[in-house]
Amino acid sequence: MTPLATRRMRLRGMIRKESLQILRDPSSIAIAFVMPVVLLLLFGYGVSLDARNVPLAMVVEQADANTASLVGAFQHSEYFDPRPFENIQAAQQAFDLREVFGIVWLRNDFSRRLLSQGDAPIGVIVNGVDANQARITEGYIQGVWQTWLVDFARSQGVELQVPVVLEPRIWFNAAVRSRNFLVPGLIAVIMTLIGAMLTSMVVAREWERGTMEALMVTPIRIGEMVVGKLVPYFLLGMGGMLLSVAMALWQFDVPLRGSFWALTAASALFMLVALGMGLLISVVAKNQFVAGQVSIVITFLPAFILSGFIFQISSMPEAIQVITHIVPARYYVAILQTLFLAGDIWPIVLSNSAALLVMMLIFLGLARRKFHKRLDA
Repeated sequence: MTPLATRRMRLRGMIRKESLQILRDPSSIAIAFVMPVVLLLLFGYGVSLDARNVPLAMVVEQADANTASLVGAFQHSEYFDPRPFENIQAAQQAFDLREVFGIVWLRNDFSRRLLSQGDAPIGVIVNGVDANQARITEGYIQGVWQTWLVDFARSQGVELQVPVVLEPRIWFNAAVRSRNFLVPGLIAVIMTLIGAMLTSMVVAREWERGTMEALMVTPIRIGEMVVGKLVPYFLLGMGGMLLSVAMALWQFDVPLRGSFWALTAASALFMLVALGMGLLISVVAKNQFVAGQVSIVITFLPAFILSGFIFQISSMPEAIQVITHIVPARYYVAILQTLFLAGDIWPIVLSNSAALLVMMLIFLGLARRKFHKRLDA
């Protein structure tokens, strides 16, 4: 038998051993296929950054045709759930109890000032506990008010004088659905968990079970051992990725405007990065519990917080923005959001893929360097 055939046989044996170990360990299958479904359902349906049906108190001190028209404008908006209150005191009480998120106050001189002076400021109170929600709600209230003013001016046969006329155009996510933004980024978090968490316990498990000593006395080489351990988990991770993409497309109606093959290639590259990180942790820790905890702190939390998955990197302090450059998920999230929402923007896809390629070489190289067939290693 030639040396090449011998190496292939050893490699096939190692892959078969790891594959059987995965099949005998239900937790690995659960992490790869059950966890993505659970996370996608939780984030897809339970987490939303949209402002829809915001409970809004409407206080009308003197009802007439103009106030009824303005209240009707809020009632026909998909963003608000207006609720009438007789006076501002009752509205403020509901506001304090968080029964409503904001108050629109139309005073008793609303119509008189509107018709006589062309200026009828309305009182607006918004709950600022959630600053992001408060800014969105304030903007939507201004939008309804401005649209109503334009319609009112036309009904009076005059043109409303405004210094700037805005014609907003929303690209890439015209429906303004936060789900289209969150679900692609969540795929990066899922693949980080699958790749890093599973492989972080691979070598550590061998040490704890005492099977590492048996592997050391075999003629298998270190490179063959590393490849044999990574291949089954790579296929497992790519299976989880395909399941996540399928749910994003058909369960949550997230558009995929870019190339599926570009997405697959970038995902394979990121999976190798995650596997390299997990294997390096496993080689160094030699304990499943420690390896699992370290993988959560080093891989999962940065992927969740510092990747741009939920929080915009540009809004972070400059020092934190610098740190995000060593988080692999940052580059993969940028690729995912580009391919899903914008399309094949190759400068973004290729530049971020190049960063992932460099990280893959670094982590796999370090894991290979730290992996020794010695008991004192």
